[in-house]
Amino acid sequence: MTIARSKIVNRDVTPWYHLISKCVRQAFLLDESPTSMGFDRKRWVDDRLRFLTEVFAISVAGFSVLDNHLHTLVRVGWKDAEGWTPIEVARRWCILYPPRDKKRKPIEVTQEYLEELGEDRDWIEEKRDRLSSISWFMKCLKEPLSRMANKEDHCKGTFFEGRFKSIAILDNEALLTVCAYVDLNPVAAGISLTPEESEHTSIKERVDDVKRQGRTAELISSTRGDVHSRKLTSGLEESIWLIPIEDRRRIDSVREGMMEGLTLGNYLMFVEETGRRIREGKASISSEISDVFERIGVAPTRLQDRVLKLSRKPLYGSFLASSRECLKEAAQKLGVHHLVNLCA
Repeated sequence: MTIARSKIVNRDVTPWYHLISKCVRQAFLLDESPTSMGFDRKRWVDDRLRFLTEVFAISVAGFSVLDNHLHTLVRVGWKDAEGWTPIEVARRWCILYPPRDKKRKPIEVTQEYLEELGEDRDWIEEKRDRLSSISWFMKCLKEPLSRMANKEDHCKGTFFEGRFKSIAILDNEALLTVCAYVDLNPVAAGISLTPEESEHTSIKERVDDVKRQGRTAELISSTRGDVHSRKLTSGLEESIWLIPIEDRRRIDSVREGMMEGLTLGNYLMFVEETGRRIREGKASISSEISDVFERIGVAPTRLQDRVLKLSRKPLYGSFLASSRECLKEAAQKLGVHHLVNLCA
């Protein structure tokens, strides 16, 4: 039975959510045919995600765009939205929806115009809520693409299925599971041989960002995870628009990452080894990765098994946790008797 979004998305439970949206009838509507003369739909999704993170109080940790569906791993920043001034809320909304007059001509967004909008408290609070809503985030991602694709294909009708799937991520092990699962989607689908070569994925975005900086050597050194290598990788993820893998706020950064103690190099090694297991059916977790993951309280072998399980079968459920205790705690906060863990 379908669960209401309000019963899944709750700021007291978790800020992390895995969002999945499929094309109608799972048709390959995002496929980039060599004969197509139109716009690159997958690249448009990449760019649109980056744009939306600059407007919404929602950050993206992972994404992958395939021919008939897309995955997005997001973190909702409700506290960030609450800290915005009325003028800041109005400014962001005007970026998202540029104002027009009665004749549909663009209106110049001046400071006076923003101050006038900011005086309407009800309007401001409504827009503040929308700018921290994953439903509005997905609407602003999918609706423009649907219109442009229909125009290109000279047709009308639905492009995406009416409802996107949202999965609440309840703990760190579940978070790493989903992040790796999203990045490995093209490998599991047989589209790419290696994760870092998978177009339109967050893992390729991360690797390309390091290459643009000319810091590939530092990335390789960060796979060791020791103190010296962590010093060498200072600022490695500062320029990327995605949420950093490593949370370095206690060391040298103001950006909140996914997990403290896990470097980008560690994560890339884990994804590579898991991808090899998907392709070849066998691979072992290296001792270096095992040591790092055990230090942060995550069982690497179990984590890899979870990723493989999710990659092979459809997903059922709306909550993912690595322990029953996390599910019980979330159920109490949601005011329900129990929650069923995500299964594949």
